[in-house]
Amino acid sequence: MKKKALQAAETLTPVNDKKAEANAFYKEAIKLLNESGVPYLLGGGFAVRQYTGIIRDTKDLDIFCKAVDYPLILKFFNDKGFEVVQYDVRWLAKIFKGEHFIDIIFDSVNNVCTVDDTWFEHAQDGEYEGLPVKYMAAEELVWCKTYVQNRERFDGADVNHVILRYGKQLDWHRILHRLDRHWHLLLAEIINFQFVYPYDYHDLIPRWLFDELMKRAQMQYELPPPMQRVCRGPMIDNTQYSVDIKQWDYKSYTIITI
Repeated sequence: MKKKALQAAETLTPVNDKKAEANAFYKEAIKLLNESGVPYLLGGGFAVRQYTGIIRDTKDLDIFCKAVDYPLILKFFNDKGFEVVQYDVRWLAKIFKGEHFIDIIFDSVNNVCTVDDTWFEHAQDGEYEGLPVKYMAAEELVWCKTYVQNRERFDGADVNHVILRYGKQLDWHRILHRLDRHWHLLLAEIINFQFVYPYDYHDLIPRWLFDELMKRAQMQYELPPPMQRVCRGPMIDNTQYSVDIKQWDYKSYTIITI
């Protein structure tokens, strides 16, 4: 029995060491970001923890900033000896220390959730490991995660948990404004929440919002179908809906930025 316990401890030690290394790197990164003076917001799993209390292991640290500012962050860390990578100039850069890294995010992969000044106007003050930070607002968190619906990762549970734990403080008018163009996704999230939490639904999601979205959905049947066969699937999963574009002659619904 002692032998098995010892083997288990030996197996866990490297994992714990890596976790400690990652946490130390994240804390160092936050210190340096504060030192840089470049405006940024903390998002991802740590923002989920801020609004829900859920604590979970994260593989990286998600830092949000404006597109004009991410090169300043990369240069600052590069000058400090870190490896920096412009991973995808449309929305993502990375900063590495050994095998650990942080993501510098200034847009979403579908180029819809672009970080701008309004993100900072609504950000929430907080702390990370005793260091002052600004967390991305819960409304932006819901907005971004609504589009993460692919086979490998679906963030619907995160959206549900933010609504459950923070719903009475959410600015639903601002969420509707954020998702107004793609209101179908917001209605889908609300229906999903209604299914998962039938007891809490009435208190957390305003009736005016549900009625407005249902009215829009009903109106779809009163209009003629679109002239073009468009598939908006790639906005939430570019891989699984590629067959629609490549083989089934649907037009891709893409956002073109200049």
